[in-house]
Amino acid sequence: MIDLEAKPLYSIRVIREVMKQHNLHFKKSLGQNFLTDINILQKIIAAAEVDEHTAVIEIGPGIGTLTQQLANMAGQVVAVELDQRFIPILGEHFREQSHVSIIHEDALTVDFHKLIEDKIAKGEIHVVANLPYYVTTPIIMRLLEERLPLKNIVVMIQKEVAERIQAVPGTKNYGALSIAAQYYAKAEIVCIVPKTVFIPEPNVDSAVIKLSLYERPPVAVDNEKLFFAIIKAAFANRRKTLWNNFKVFDQRISTDNLKEIFSTAGINEQRRGETLSIEEYANLSNVINDFQAKI
Repeated sequence: MIDLEAKPLYSIRVIREVMKQHNLHFKKSLGQNFLTDINILQKIIAAAEVDEHTAVIEIGPGIGTLTQQLANMAGQVVAVELDQRFIPILGEHFREQSHVSIIHEDALTVDFHKLIEDKIAKGEIHVVANLPYYVTTPIIMRLLEERLPLKNIVVMIQKEVAERIQAVPGTKNYGALSIAAQYYAKAEIVCIVPKTVFIPEPNVDSAVIKLSLYERPPVAVDNEKLFFAIIKAAFANRRKTLWNNFKVFDQRISTDNLKEIFSTAGINEQRRGETLSIEEYANLSNVINDFQAKI
């Protein structure tokens, strides 16, 4: 058993020792890259506002590098790990810490509502994770869309994706993901993380992003499904104008109807999707919703 006090799990030497001891190798298919910088680990925990009164859901703990630091700060930690190989290792590392639970599940399919009901006793709930690049967007959107009782989500993800989530209208990174994420939460990049502080080293740099969930969205939308469909249509082809992208949005909407819709919404149909704010998308969605209700 690794002495967690004498051998911190962020140590490159300890990581290699654990992997060798259990005859394991890193799986590229699961995006396994372990963080080796204690300063970044501390920034993640500080950004999440973790203390003894909070409960943390950690996604993808691996051998427990971040879990170890969370366990020292949080009142409760529930770690969800997909890779069966790491389950006994995590159980071994944290068997003396009753406030740490290890769950063998896939974050893309696990019932988070039931997990919270069964495993978390009380306190504010935070999600903290070093997410594999290949499932970053699906996991983040699932956490947001399911409207879990979370205070915030602090995750380390690919730098490019973090920049897209935080992007503002009129910038090259602004797109459907920006608007979707910002509908549910305030996004803030905490820090940039160089690829050199991981083992094995990934191909690109990462970023820690904090999503502080809203009690209610910042805009009033009459039909959320339509709202997101409109955003998707607006970015179907970034080079095309709103007019060209929306001509095929709904076969029931004629050219004259479309002109009327944009006029009512106060939006120039020759603009492109990346220039509209979330407020303008909400307004356009509500105008189209009203029009469709009359058809």
